Amino acid sequence: MTRITIFPLTGAVLYPGLQLPLHIFEPRYRAMVSDALARDRRIGMIQPQRPAEGAPLYSVGCVGRIGDVEALEDGRFNIVLSGLSRFRTLRELDVTTPFRQVEAELLPEDESAVLAPIERASFEREARRFAEAQGHVVDWDQVGRLDDVSLINGVSQIAPFDPAAKQALLEAPGLVARCELLVQLMQFFGRTRDDDDEGATLQ
Repeated sequence: MTRITIFPLTGAVLYPGLQLPLHIFEPRYRAMVSDALARDRRIGMIQPQRPAEGAPLYSVGCVGRIGDVEALEDGRFNIVLSGLSRFRTLRELDVTTPFRQVEAELLPEDESAVLAPIERASFEREARRFAEAQGHVVDWDQVGRLDDVSLINGVSQIAPFDPAAKQALLEAPGLVARCELLVQLMQFFGRTRDDDDEGATLQ
């Protein structure tokens, strides 16, 4: 078990091995960054279940380490978090700090996980369809050089899905399960975007 300072932010999901740039401007989160820099530089990204003050949290997040830091003259920060490990919240702690803290267990990652060639090909095919439908320009040669974990987690982190879908991807139990869910979500959001200009939501 470990104590983690958390940054609840709807739609912001971090994965181990990936980076997340953040602009920190609220006083409590400026205090959070200052505290983290003075200690272990760790902050846990986790989504609230609804965008409200003190809202319940989803159970799974990802702890990251602050790498690049730009401290602005007015007290704001620009930081880059590098993902270290997913975690599961066990309980929220009663604290006097302006920012929230939890007791959590770190979740192991299978760093050697790979997709079967047919799974990789199926994913890339669906990703091309989805990107074209969304009007995104993608360097597919660069995509082809990514390892399976970086590819699936990277797309999961940046995909334009709703918060519930992004949370489901983060909680997926392993690379293959996350890849399968990602394909399903691209198909779902791709179809509904075609049918409804306002898009769709899983919430």
